Amino acid sequence: CWMVNADDSLEVSHKCRGLWRECVTNMQDGVRTCDQYDSILADHPVKIVVTRTLLITADLLAGLALASLLLGLDCIKFLKEEPHVKLKMCYGAGVILGVGSILGLVGSVWYAVDVYVERAMLVSHNIFLGVHYDFGWSCWLGMAGSTGCFVASVLLTCCLY
Repeated sequence: CWMVNADDSLEVSHKCRGLWRECVTNMQDGVRTCDQYDSILADHPVKIVVTRTLLITADLLAGLALASLLLGLDCIKFLKEEPHVKLKMCYGAGVILGVGSILGLVGSVWYAVDVYVERAMLVSHNIFLGVHYDFGWSCWLGMAGSTGCFVASVLLTCCLY
């Protein structure tokens, strides 16, 4: 859930939009129905395409940074005779993680700002479509995870030497 409906208890259903599907949960009986988006290559709103791209790239870079960091640790026997190379691998992992964290933050904040602007535009024009969306837990989790990766990146790059 990147976007959830922000209406009060007047609603009989809970709506949730994500990057890959949209779900509706009936509050009375708990039945949940989800609609998958047709295809990755189908025409989607720009905020979904950009957020997907940024977050997938951030995930791949974070995985690469983790592999590089693990190989650069002193307790790993890989390149045991080359401590300077292992140190550079850890430094490189910090740089890669920093780039990935910035991409993740940009993607998460981009989506959150777009949700806020969409809601503000509807409110300013006195348009009520039956549901107003607010930030979902995935949006907050994306921001928190990217911030944690950024802090780890700073620690790896600045405090390693």
